[in-house]
Amino acid sequence: MLRIPCPHCGPRDHSEFSYLGDATVTRPADEAPLDDWFAYVYLRDNPRGPHREYWHHAQGCRQWLVVERDTLTHAILGAAPAREASPNAAAASAKDSET
Repeated sequence: MLRIPCPHCGPRDHSEFSYLGDATVTRPADEAPLDDWFAYVYLRDNPRGPHREYWHHAQGCRQWLVVERDTLTHAILGAAPAREASPNAAAASAKDSET
C-alpha cells in the first residue's frame, strides 16, 4: 500500500487517487512536427529510481498533485500541488519575480 502525502488532506491511501502519468513530459507546440507529437503521446521512459508523476486526489480534495516516487522501492518522496510543481508554473513564477 502506498501512502501519498496530500498537501491539503494529509497522508492518504493510494486507493483514493487516480494515476495520470509522467509529470516530466512537456507538451509540444501546436505547430510542432508530427514526430514530436508521436513521441509526446506514445513514447515513455521507464525510469528506475526517483520519478515525478501526476496523481489526482479523486476521493478527497480533488486536487492534482505531482508526486515524487521511487519506482524501484515505491517509496513516496514528496508531493506538491500540480499548479505549483509544474515546469510552466515555475517559469511563470520566475517571470513574475523579475518584474
